[in-house]
Amino acid sequence: MPAKRISSAAPEKPEGVAAVNRALTVLQAFNQAPDGLTLAMLGAATGLYESTILRLLDSLMLANYVKKLADGRYVVGPGVMPLAEMYRQSFKLSDYVLPRLRALTAETEECSGLYVREGDQRICLHHIQPQRSVRSHVREGVLFPLDRGAAGRVILAFDYQLEGEPYDTIRAQGYAITQKERDPESAAIACPVFGHDGKLVGAMSIVIPLYRYSDQVVKRVLPAIRKQARLLSQDLGGA
Repeated sequence: MPAKRISSAAPEKPEGVAAVNRALTVLQAFNQAPDGLTLAMLGAATGLYESTILRLLDSLMLANYVKKLADGRYVVGPGVMPLAEMYRQSFKLSDYVLPRLRALTAETEECSGLYVREGDQRICLHHIQPQRSVRSHVREGVLFPLDRGAAGRVILAFDYQLEGEPYDTIRAQGYAITQKERDPESAAIACPVFGHDGKLVGAMSIVIPLYRYSDQVVKRVLPAIRKQARLLSQDLGGA
């Protein structure tokens, strides 16, 4: 079924200026097309009329955000490079991670953290403690093995793409749960966090003292960590 086309006379919507939104839609179409796109391909990818796309391309080419090649294909132009550099210089992962971890700990009342791959191990990049008298403590910057603990299992499943169990199940369900693997007195739940390129950034995890762990606790906290991991992925430009 052909994509629904958006009339060039469509009214502006409250969430933004229609012409700007359309120009951004055209630019975003190049995300999965490093070799460029023809006008027809842009029409199929965006759902816009080709006449509308041509007007938008004229503006984008004037700003050097798009270039037209001799064979008729359009590619991203050099004008995007300063924007990418400004983003790189201003980007601090902690600005995105810490609010999500704080929200997760506030909702679950459990320790939360973000773990990233460091060689053949994983490192605790950020960690948030709840206001509880009994809690698991993990120091930021500490290295842990990948094959023990929910966060490590997630990294092995989504970064290393290990096959077989439990990794097939982790990829299918989108999270890992472990008990007494890294710490004999705790359980953990972890979800993957993805970046703009669809690659794994790390694993968001909560740690629960084993005496407090139960199926009811999992039922209560699992939606919260899945939500925060998804929101963090969106913050970082992932799906």
